[in-house]
Amino acid sequence: MARRDDRAFRVIGEREQDTEMTNVDDLASLIHLHRDEDHAKIRSLLEGLRPADIAEVLNAVPSLGEAAEVLTLLPVARSIEVCDQPTLNRRTALLEQVDPELGAKLLEGVAADERTAIVRNMSAHGRRLLIPLLSGEARHELERQLQYPEGTAGDLMTTEFVRLAPTVTAGQALAHIREVAKDRESIYSCYVVEPGSERLLGALSLRDLVMADPDKPVSSVMRLHPVTVAARDPQKEVVQKISKYNLLAVPVLETDGRVVGFVTVDDVIDAAVHEQTRTVLQMGAVEAGALDDPYMTTPWPTLVKKRATWLVVLFLGEMLTATAMASFEAEIAQAVVLALFVPLIISSGGNSGSQATSLLIRALALNEVRLPQWPKVLGREFVSGLALGGILGGIGLFRICVWQWLGWHDYGEHWFLVASTVGLSLVGIVLWGSVAGAMLPFVLKRLGLDPATSSAPFVATLVDVTGLIIYFSVAHVVLRGTLL
Repeated sequence: MARRDDRAFRVIGEREQDTEMTNVDDLASLIHLHRDEDHAKIRSLLEGLRPADIAEVLNAVPSLGEAAEVLTLLPVARSIEVCDQPTLNRRTALLEQVDPELGAKLLEGVAADERTAIVRNMSAHGRRLLIPLLSGEARHELERQLQYPEGTAGDLMTTEFVRLAPTVTAGQALAHIREVAKDRESIYSCYVVEPGSERLLGALSLRDLVMADPDKPVSSVMRLHPVTVAARDPQKEVVQKISKYNLLAVPVLETDGRVVGFVTVDDVIDAAVHEQTRTVLQMGAVEAGALDDPYMTTPWPTLVKKRATWLVVLFLGEMLTATAMASFEAEIAQAVVLALFVPLIISSGGNSGSQATSLLIRALALNEVRLPQWPKVLGREFVSGLALGGILGGIGLFRICVWQWLGWHDYGEHWFLVASTVGLSLVGIVLWGSVAGAMLPFVLKRLGLDPATSSAPFVATLVDVTGLIIYFSVAHVVLRGTLL
């Protein structure tokens, strides 16, 4: 065992200058095996990694205690860079796990927006322990940012930006930036504000300042009426504006026009990834927040708890399928052949409904479709559902005919009527699935709910039940006087 571990240390040591080749799992295993006796070696291996790579290694360490111990092995400045990574899972728990003095230093050192995100997830005990140890300025900044609801621009913004008075020259502005750059999250966007009131007058990029005449006041080169967002605007609106106008940053204003912070494109990417993850979980009928921790380190009781609620709801919904079939028990008894195609029928309707739901959730999220446009969407999905149903119905009818002709299965003397029943039912069920799947997100949005809640399993369950009713109703009409 010792020989294999030494060989692994040697291999990783050869790689440590090439972070692209770092084997995260190997590093995490070595930390677990040698955390008690070889701190210097672990520290040397981590020193060659970027902060984002160290965060990935800590994510792979199963034990929270071990991950916290590794964090304490790094220099404080390096630990701050690691904690500043939004990709570091359990960072709130890590800061609560280490010594309070160190935890407060790390919390104060991260960017203002990341500090707010960490504290929002912190337990009441952790807040009581760490927040009083922050400096007065950091504590005031944190309390001010916590006043904005979670999921808003104010929650996402950073308050560390460069303020410029309109009378300073471009040369003076560049000198000021050099002085304060180390204390600001980014300097590629600067904002000209009215002295005293902090109202936004204009915006400048670093390029604007470099290209400007050093003796000209910034008011003569600033961009008037820049794109802005309100502090309480939802984060998705920030994402849309930065994407639409191809911005690196957007200022955040209070209702009186004061600049209170700004949101950068990297913050938007993090927020978009988080929102996408939440949407995917909801569409898969998993409670949002189920995987705040890495999947492999999430306790199985938590996984069960987060998945059980929706599964129970969907199971109760699927029980209606049995009820629907029981109501057609007589038809099934007289024409047992109909039961052969039940799985085919209900799966086709569920698949078409899931497709339509996924398309409309995306379109609504990107503002490609708006709520008043639902009649147009209904018309498009009606035509699309009819065409798709016709394709599947034709394939279903053709399949039964071929199996009958080749003698692979005998569907009885009325086999063509059975084939027609399946074909017509598929047209109706796929059409219904497409329409229902497309309209459900509109209904939920109109009710003020998240359209992603209309997950694919939920739509599939709805169409399963109604699909059986359509199937047996068609069979009752087509097969009347023969099998029924």
